[in-house]
Amino acid sequence: MPKLKRDVVKYVRDKAKSRYEKASACRICGGTEQLEFHHYYSLTPLLNQWLLKNKHDPKYIQSLRDDFIEEHHAELYEHTVTLCHTHHLQLHSIYGKDPGLGTAKKQARWVQIQREKYGLV
Repeated sequence: MPKLKRDVVKYVRDKAKSRYEKASACRICGGTEQLEFHHYYSLTPLLNQWLLKNKHDPKYIQSLRDDFIEEHHAELYEHTVTLCHTHHLQLHSIYGKDPGLGTAKKQARWVQIQREKYGLV
C-alpha cells in the first residue's frame, strides 16, 4: 500500500498547475505584483467530495488524479481568477480558507463587485 508524504490535494494541484492560465493582472485592481491563482471551487473540498462519492482510497491519489482532473476540468481551469495577494487574502477572509463549494458563484460576484469599485468594468 503506498504511503503518501504530503497532503492528497497537493498531488492533484502539482499535476494540474502546469496548465493553469494565470492572467497578467489582478482581476479586481489591475495590479501586476504578487499575483495568485484562485479556484472558485476550492480544490480540497472538491477532491474530498469526489473521493467520497467514488469510494476511492486517498492513498492511491497518484493513480487517480488524472481522472479527477478530467472530470473537474471546468472547476480547475475555467471557474478561476487571478488576484493580487491582497485581494486573494481579502476574499479568503470573507469566505474562509477552503470555501464551501456552494459559495463559488458568490465569490465570483464578490470579485465583480470589487472590480466595479475600482472602475474596471
